[in-house]
Amino acid sequence: MGKRLLKSGGLILTLFLVFSFASMHKFYLSVSEVNYSEKDKAIQILSRIFIDDLEDVLEERYEIEPGLHTDRELEDIDRYIARYLKGRILVKINGEETPFNFLGKEYDNDVIKCYIEIPDVEMEDLNSLEIENTVLFELFEEQQNIVHFKIKKPHRSFILIKENAKGLLNF
Repeated sequence: MGKRLLKSGGLILTLFLVFSFASMHKFYLSVSEVNYSEKDKAIQILSRIFIDDLEDVLEERYEIEPGLHTDRELEDIDRYIARYLKGRILVKINGEETPFNFLGKEYDNDVIKCYIEIPDVEMEDLNSLEIENTVLFELFEEQQNIVHFKIKKPHRSFILIKENAKGLLNF
């Protein structure tokens, strides 16, 4: 009976320590989906970023208190988010840098979903698409930005890291 209790206590202690250390380690991750809208003739990007991470980088870069997803959120926060993303996401269509429009954002629990669009793109003229995504790289060494390309098949995904921040698809 004593050995079983000791083993159970050891197992509980081990599980407690494992989960304690696991919760201390934070994932530094963003996920973007790249789609083509035939109706809008546009490339559309949905980028999901953890709210606290984006808030940290906006505070550091622009010396503001964004208050994302709170009643203290800055009225012109979309301007700061757009400015940051335009400096961190580079899109090339057929080898040429192409500007994008920041359409807006919405919140989903602890994630901010940012909507980006590149208008006036004809699918038949699309030979290559390159995305460089350095979002949050200046803040977190371990940051990974996953990009899912869902344009033409086969769909492809890239894990972008500081040392290799570009994903390129040739069609």
